[in-house]
Amino acid sequence: MALLRTPLFESHVALGARIVEFGGWDMPVQYSNGVLAEHSAVRQGVGMFDVSHMGRIRLTGENAGGALDRVVTSNVGALRVGRARYGLICNESGGILDDVVVMRLADDEFLMVCNAASWDRITDWLGRHCEGVSIGHERDETSMMAVQGPGAVEALQALVDIELGDVGRFACRAVTVAGTSGLLSRTGYTGEDGFEVIVPAGEAARLWQTLVDERGVAPCGLAARDVLRLEAGLMLYGQDMDDTVTPLEAGLDRFVNLDKDFLGVGALRAQAEQGVERRITGLTVEGRSAPRHGYTVRTADGRGSVVTSGAYSPVLGYGVALAYLPIDVTEPGNVVDVDIRGRTVQATTVPLPFLQANRG
Repeated sequence: MALLRTPLFESHVALGARIVEFGGWDMPVQYSNGVLAEHSAVRQGVGMFDVSHMGRIRLTGENAGGALDRVVTSNVGALRVGRARYGLICNESGGILDDVVVMRLADDEFLMVCNAASWDRITDWLGRHCEGVSIGHERDETSMMAVQGPGAVEALQALVDIELGDVGRFACRAVTVAGTSGLLSRTGYTGEDGFEVIVPAGEAARLWQTLVDERGVAPCGLAARDVLRLEAGLMLYGQDMDDTVTPLEAGLDRFVNLDKDFLGVGALRAQAEQGVERRITGLTVEGRSAPRHGYTVRTADGRGSVVTSGAYSPVLGYGVALAYLPIDVTEPGNVVDVDIRGRTVQATTVPLPFLQANRG
């Protein structure tokens, strides 16, 4: 099956990006300046990512808020217009089907952003469990880009018709950007301040090039994004969590309202009462030998696990990783062994996030 391409594919090629397969899409993994330069741009200035591959689903109807509250773990039905919220969608056993951001655009209108690889499953799930709600799919008609970093406000302000300083974290606004109508939210996946902007697909390349040429925004690829989100303690669906993991095991308790009824809440209530047996845990390894996805982890008494995500942190100067460890080992300061290419290296458990970045 041919890989899908975003409206910005030709822009990436023109800028010298190396293209790889990601979640069924041709996506830029890095540009000619390299991953370290892209990482630095976001941490110290402003960088930009094409996230058009992510699903965008519009739910409309008088009962849209109530329907969403029955499938999302957080209180999305109570959102004020112009606000967004992160949450999980679980199956009946409490396993995570996806993590999503939901924005309330009007009293009877919401926009959900889901992960690219989960698109088919989530659209089917919503169709089965959100009765009486109109569901529209806007991924192919629109493009989405994330402008991230401490310089994000300055980079975008000259192009938009609203005062960005008035847009708080997890707020969303209809906006005119570089002469085209769109939707802007103060959200992102890097731990830095920034915005995600959705515009019609036909306007995407022009906006992208304007941001690069006129506003000095650095184009960034998947490799830099992966290190940035890991440093910020943000998990990747399909790698750090899936339907075999519950939100409580993933340390996402604060995004789960056990006092409301949603699919999977019974299983999660029982797990909360009994206590989890494992939990996602941060690990640090001195030096440049970073643990990677799939590497074996062993506790002092021989219990095994695997690294779900790992990388060398250019900011911290050492390796960081995530792994599900037995609950009695998850307190900070414990030492576990990690097999890094046949060499046993000690790693120390630490709280998340690894790095406290700037969020505006």
